[in-house]
Amino acid sequence: MSKTIVITGATRGLGRALVSAFAAAGHTVIGCGRSDGHVRALRTEFPTPHAFKQVDVTDANAVSSWAHEVLSQFSPPDLLINNAALMNTPAPLWKVPADEFHSLVDVNVKGIFHVIRAFVPAMVARKAGVIVNLSSGWGRSTAPDVAPYCATKYAVEGLTLALAQELPNGMAAVPLNPGIIDTDMLRLAFAGGASSYPKPDAWAKRAAPFLLNLSAKDNGRPMTVS
Repeated sequence: MSKTIVITGATRGLGRALVSAFAAAGHTVIGCGRSDGHVRALRTEFPTPHAFKQVDVTDANAVSSWAHEVLSQFSPPDLLINNAALMNTPAPLWKVPADEFHSLVDVNVKGIFHVIRAFVPAMVARKAGVIVNLSSGWGRSTAPDVAPYCATKYAVEGLTLALAQELPNGMAAVPLNPGIIDTDMLRLAFAGGASSYPKPDAWAKRAAPFLLNLSAKDNGRPMTVS
């Protein structure tokens, strides 16, 4: 059965790989990203019934407008994936520029909040759907030089687990550790060491079925794509 799937950060990395995997499986994918060029490329490769729009998740009004547009054309999401995120340039916390710290909080935490406020009421009204907020191994452990990223991903874990307690029966909110994947974000943190890990497309072949199988039984369960 075809599902309606909304993904933020759909233009690069894990989000982009999931778009391909979900579309290939026959699902309708609705995504956003900040780069107009990348969004236009997605529209060309994945035409109707899929839909992609340039949206900055840090802009609450833009997210609200996007959700209104989506919900006027599609049913509420069966699967809502908050994937958009930033990594800080590795450095001791006291050397991290304030603007960079603020940017991580704005995208990694506030962005999820904006998307939840915009889409989840329609899902709650239907009492159906799964919300997946991408966390990280660094949302459950720590490492030096990535304190801002760890802080935001710990916040994602707490936000998601509290949300899970607020949802009606039939729904689920899941914080998801995707595992270690060779993305631009990982290269920023690991440099050359990132190349030894799976590429996003290979990861998505495992992750897409995993995500599609999530249901109300998984509500409030921190999960990891193994």
